[in-house]
Amino acid sequence: MRRPSGPSPHADPGYAALKARIIARTGHHYYADKDDLLFDRLRRRFKACNVADAAAYDARLDDGAGEWAALEAEITIGETFFFRYAEQFAALRETILPGLVAARGTERTLRVWSAGCSTGAEPYSVAILLHQLLGPALPDWRVSVVGTDISIAALATARAAEFGRWALRTLPVEERVRYFHRVPASPGATREGGYALRPEFRRMVRFERQNLMSLIDGSMPEGFDGFDLILCRNVLIYFSAETVAGIVRALGRRLRPGGWLLIGHAEPHPAFAGWLEAVNLPGTVAYRRPPESAPAPQPETRGEPPPSSPLVEASSFEFRPAADMLLEASGASAVAEIVRPAPSAKAAAPIDPAPAVVMTPDLAAEDVALAVRRGGGTPVVVLLTDGRANVDRTGTPGRPRASEDARAAALRFRAAGYAAILIDTAPRPQDSARALAEAMGARYLPLPQADARKLSAAVRAAGEAA
Repeated sequence: MRRPSGPSPHADPGYAALKARIIARTGHHYYADKDDLLFDRLRRRFKACNVADAAAYDARLDDGAGEWAALEAEITIGETFFFRYAEQFAALRETILPGLVAARGTERTLRVWSAGCSTGAEPYSVAILLHQLLGPALPDWRVSVVGTDISIAALATARAAEFGRWALRTLPVEERVRYFHRVPASPGATREGGYALRPEFRRMVRFERQNLMSLIDGSMPEGFDGFDLILCRNVLIYFSAETVAGIVRALGRRLRPGGWLLIGHAEPHPAFAGWLEAVNLPGTVAYRRPPESAPAPQPETRGEPPPSSPLVEASSFEFRPAADMLLEASGASAVAEIVRPAPSAKAAAPIDPAPAVVMTPDLAAEDVALAVRRGGGTPVVVLLTDGRANVDRTGTPGRPRASEDARAAALRFRAAGYAAILIDTAPRPQDSARALAEAMGARYLPLPQADARKLSAAVRAAGEAA
């Protein structure tokens, strides 16, 4: 992911108002501190519309929904692939969907919503699972799977149901043959030849354009309720904390009693259990609306809204789930940040990143690394930790489970082949951090040695070696 180049957004007097308008409409709080990135994408629309500046483009947006759709497609990050996050699909296959099939066996109806579905890999993956689970009984069921997204371009790709090899990268060859058939090369994702989803899976899913902000302002159309399963994964990380709280509450209200909500690995927060029942499943956490006979969780009354990514205080740092947060480096590299100093904390040797490194803690490291790799860049993951995990992905205290989660994340990054550096934040080198670095295949660097110059050199070296 190369750093955007060109005029400064702050030199354009109409930029601030345009930015505020975009964030208010789309909820993309992700761009709140990424002016260069947003302005770079806006300039593409300026050129397409033949307008000179932000004020002129702001006026252009008043002409109708067409340009809003083009802009939303431009600024929306749509990385996705089939059966993304194996742990969650294992939970669907082994626990969630079989339980729903059993619970709905009398009426034989299932309703599934993939919110923020991008190009459709997620709802199609669920359709494949349902086809497998129901088998010969499928014709006796009324199964509805709907995918929604704000991007018209992404939905067009979803409806076409043709994908490049990148979207199928986790599928064994035999499963590709079972679920897809080959199609000739064409411009776009299938330029090297692609795969079309077989009709029996494709016809189980329909797509609609919807903005998740309509859950907040009450404009979501009728019919988007009574779901047995809602997936809203790797979407909440782009919204503000207040918006996240409102979306999760609204999604919970749209579940049937006993229905399930799945969100991304980086997105759970203990406060969500005030509205839904948090259920620990192997490798992940899911949320469930209690059955009618069960007492509903009581809403939290203290504190402020939950952040869009869980923050767990440990030692002198605020930790988020290992391998799910990032920082982005300039040039052809991207670096994943796992930890950031707490406002009141002082590290043993404060790290003042060189200008080549820009902190962006809103995205999942895996998502950014994948996007960087697709764009021809070199992703480099940097983990800051003492290795002594004490809270698992669900926010539940306990070193054994937390250590398992951290090691699983480290092994996942190693398997993906990302270059990595582990910064040991303890005052003295820790065996736990060194072991995590080994599992991650990362260069180990104790904090006392990690001043800004050495950290910058280590990042560049890792990028060159990747």
